[in-house]
Amino acid sequence: MTVNSAVHVAVGVIRDGNGNILLTQRAKHAHQGGLWEFPGGKLEADETVIQALRRELREEVGITVRTAKPLIKINHRYPDLQVLLDVWQVFEFAGAATALEGQAMRWVAPHRLSDYAFPAANAPIITASRLPDRYAILEGRNTKQVLANLDRIIGNRVDLLQLRLKTLPAAEISAVYAAVLAKCRARGIQVLLNSDLTLSDQAADGLHLSSRALLACRSRPANYPWVAASCHNLAELRHAEHIGADFAVLAPVLPTSTHPAAQALGWETMAGLIAQVNLPVFALGGLNLDDMDRVLHAGAQGIAGISAFLS
Repeated sequence: MTVNSAVHVAVGVIRDGNGNILLTQRAKHAHQGGLWEFPGGKLEADETVIQALRRELREEVGITVRTAKPLIKINHRYPDLQVLLDVWQVFEFAGAATALEGQAMRWVAPHRLSDYAFPAANAPIITASRLPDRYAILEGRNTKQVLANLDRIIGNRVDLLQLRLKTLPAAEISAVYAAVLAKCRARGIQVLLNSDLTLSDQAADGLHLSSRALLACRSRPANYPWVAASCHNLAELRHAEHIGADFAVLAPVLPTSTHPAAQALGWETMAGLIAQVNLPVFALGGLNLDDMDRVLHAGAQGIAGISAFLS
């Protein structure tokens, strides 16, 4: 599939003050007619994506975009059409959303998006729209340090967390897991368990596959609301996509003090790898929150990390 031959479409994931997302319904006579979608439309000649997004949302739902950031790009081939969906999150806008083309329109809570029928290309957009831009990895050498690190993570407005605990003594893992889960539940933080942990409890919100565990999977692990995977190259990213993982973590983007021998991908390679899969991908390695804007414009969902969320 080549991007050059695809119909380039600017798409807006528009949120109201309560976090609800605006959906519109495609006209019956249109391609994929009758299905629900995120508003947007095709780029015109010599038009940038953000220019097209502003124009389409003004014409279609009557709003003026004030603040927007990249979310995800989707390359998808239908039997009769190839599309490149260039998706941006719209956080601030002027005007009241109105169905100016007579289309059905709804504000929908992110967790209810799966109740609606979308074109196939929209599936990764739905996932990306439900994910935050911060994915913390919780570690610590002992119980006290793990819980102190968790408090720091909470202070950095993290809503999604991976419990990894590679350096914690095995005898402390079960008690720490219970304490972490209780504190996160009280604050609405979703917890994914690293697949290397010796825990079979599925009370957590998901499973994070190590790259080794990922490659051993022939299908998506069952009974987990979220499944994530650690990846280091294109083959692993494509395998994560193939088994139906919800998102991936790609590392290392930049050199790190903890893994000085690891070959860093660099910004250009990272962006190139992400562009080849239809999957939300968090960037990991040598990054901090000051890098967020560059990470998003490189095509990533956001930043994953340990130390990035401990300041």
